[in-house]
Amino acid sequence: DPYYRFNDVMYRWISLDNWTYSRTFKTPFDVRKWQKVNLVFEGVDTVAQIMINNITLGRTDNMFNRYSFDITSVIKEVNFVEVRFLSAVSYAAEQSRCHKAYSIPPACPPPVQKGECHANFIRKEQCSFSWDWGPSFPTQGIWKDVRIEAYNHYHLIYFSLTSFFVKSTRQWSLEIESIFDVVSSKPVAGLVTVNIPKLQTQQTFSVKLQPGEGSIVLLVNINKSSTVEAWWPNGHGRQTGYNMTTTFIMEAGYQIEKFSKAYFRTVELVQEPIPGSPGLSFYFRINGRPIFIKGSNWIPADSFQDRVTYDTLWLLLKSAADANMNALRVWGGGVYEQDEFYNICDELGIMIWQDFMFACALYPADQNYLESVRAEVFHQLRRLKSHPSIILWSGNNENEAAIASNWFSIPYADRELYIKDYVMLYVKNIREIVLTEDKSRPFIASSPTNGLESVKEGWLSQNPYDTHYGDTHFYDYSNDCWNWTVYPKTRFASEYGFQSWPSFSTIEKVSSTEDWSYMSNFSLHRQHHKNGNDQMLQQIGHHFKLPQSTDPVKKFKDMIYLTQVMQAQCIKTETEFYRFSQSEIIKGEGHTMGALYWQLNDIWQAPSWASLEYGGKWKLLHYFAQNFFAPLLPVAYEDKGVLYIYGVSDLHVDHKLTLRVVVHTWSSLEPVCTLAKDGVTVKAQSAVPIYKESINDLLERCRNCTRKSCIITFCLVGEGGLQSPTNHHFLSSIKDAIGLEKTQLSASVSQQDDTYVFVLQTTAIAPFVSLDIGSIKGRFSDNGFLMTEKKKVVVFYPWEPTSVEELEKSLTLTSLVDIV
Repeated sequence: DPYYRFNDVMYRWISLDNWTYSRTFKTPFDVRKWQKVNLVFEGVDTVAQIMINNITLGRTDNMFNRYSFDITSVIKEVNFVEVRFLSAVSYAAEQSRCHKAYSIPPACPPPVQKGECHANFIRKEQCSFSWDWGPSFPTQGIWKDVRIEAYNHYHLIYFSLTSFFVKSTRQWSLEIESIFDVVSSKPVAGLVTVNIPKLQTQQTFSVKLQPGEGSIVLLVNINKSSTVEAWWPNGHGRQTGYNMTTTFIMEAGYQIEKFSKAYFRTVELVQEPIPGSPGLSFYFRINGRPIFIKGSNWIPADSFQDRVTYDTLWLLLKSAADANMNALRVWGGGVYEQDEFYNICDELGIMIWQDFMFACALYPADQNYLESVRAEVFHQLRRLKSHPSIILWSGNNENEAAIASNWFSIPYADRELYIKDYVMLYVKNIREIVLTEDKSRPFIASSPTNGLESVKEGWLSQNPYDTHYGDTHFYDYSNDCWNWTVYPKTRFASEYGFQSWPSFSTIEKVSSTEDWSYMSNFSLHRQHHKNGNDQMLQQIGHHFKLPQSTDPVKKFKDMIYLTQVMQAQCIKTETEFYRFSQSEIIKGEGHTMGALYWQLNDIWQAPSWASLEYGGKWKLLHYFAQNFFAPLLPVAYEDKGVLYIYGVSDLHVDHKLTLRVVVHTWSSLEPVCTLAKDGVTVKAQSAVPIYKESINDLLERCRNCTRKSCIITFCLVGEGGLQSPTNHHFLSSIKDAIGLEKTQLSASVSQQDDTYVFVLQTTAIAPFVSLDIGSIKGRFSDNGFLMTEKKKVVVFYPWEPTSVEELEKSLTLTSLVDIV
């Protein structure tokens, strides 16, 4: 296994070699019967010479492009095909050497990443040369389908559809684009019929195709008497799609039938002045409704893309939807995901912020490079623009910030040169193509960006992290993460996060006994972020006691548990801050309308910012996300000794609810005092203050309470079973808590239909109760919770067959008081 222990370094030689893939094949049809025969590569990774029967057809240098070679004159009954790869590492180095006029930084990744250099000189998955959460496996090979296609007359290459709502006529329309290759020497005429039975819509168009490659664009107006159900993001409505058949009948006599799904939704990125605040808003309106974006950032699910199956994608994306997410950002250092990825997002209602594949670097802008990028962008837009889930194209990740904050120490005199390249690549090329190819969704040049303000400043703002415009990325590992005042009150938080370790069961698969300690060679080797392991300890130290067990394996497991508790609690605090800031402006800041934490998934088994481990297991953070992204949530924070509780709602109507506030001493399962506040109005799609009390008054009201001896929990309850998750607010660091007792935690397991029910019992208050069942695949209904009642029922949803016996045998129960 390339992921085992230190194999990423041991196998480095593979990427430094050149490899040739070859085979002999029989042509399964009579070559003479076809006017044109193509050899098509959907994806070649990356630099290769393509040969058939010892004749060179062409070369490839872009992993994200599709290559089609005309083999009409060279194909025989028996053929020998070769793909001769050149090491991506040596190619990138050579490209960098040839770029003599000026350097294009960064040359190499930081040593802690153990990576390869000059990733920015090759159109390849940037993180395959290493990243701060991933290994260096610069793969080479055929990473998508290869096929031979033969046709006469004409052939359909791309087919896409985008929907528009015409306000003046209050009618939906579909723009259908078809790109053809016509092989006859004269134009081909014919009829195209589009049929959407459920919407009583059928239209026929007469069209004419010129010889060569060309496109036809058809505008279909949807029957006004049909009710069109729009596609909505997860949590806001259904993901309705309509079956559509498009039939091309040309004079040449053979017809093409295309079956597809038509979705109807509009997207606007709203950037306009806000009363009482300088700057502009930055939020998404879907089908005319402002939507608070809740979710995370997606990285490649594996260093080896062919291991990423439909099931892998389904599991990870379903886990995102199950945690109440409605969006993911496909980050610009990975790959444009496979078709299945976007199909699943369409189906689950997960909106996609789609970066183009440029990240954390400056890039060349010479003619050859730009031509390759242009082909890539055309191909990806045509392949992907039919998906309603994609709501935004973004030019790159952090490259505006890299120039603005001068990450690469560029002398001031040379700055203009790099700005010119930047504008050339993202604005004059990528943006121009997006504007012509896809008018159905917005484009921004970078993330973070100041949006329209960046445009005004010549596409490069002075401070892309300005909270009054656009989106921000924010990381801070030294300040106390429980202190909400360190977080930027931004318009849109598109990246923020903290690291943790994956569970022991995940690490165990790729390590051996001597690796099982926090400071082992293996643990240091796996950490690709400088000082990452120490930063976790520092953050834990603010609020928790560090494990002191004399048993090294127990100590390692305790450390893993604490990193996960810390990560979950940190990102909870920050995300809740973003959610309660959505309806207010304070000192000109606020109206936060998006929270996408870094990151959703893992590429291998290592410490990282992810909430889902490699293999899909939920970290405690992911369970917390299910709660902090809940559609209805009470959120507490303290300011100058006063406790505030906000009611946050993504629901479409106002609700009259009861706020229940319960105060416990750490030493008893019996509440010290409870308060029920009735008739609390929580407004639709907003965050409003619903409760305010000074901590001193609260402690006085609840006799015997001090900051160190008591804990507050609270929830919202409404009619018809409407209920928020129960939230908590700590009045002091848990390491200072008085009265926390050793508890006896126990669980009984039983089967109920396809699920398993765990009944937990405790003898005392148990903070951060974690149920772990090792490598058994599945997820719990809740985990990492504060247990303030004697009994709690948790449901386990298996992803593969298991049994009560297996679950009982694998179960470990841990709470904070078990850490010694």
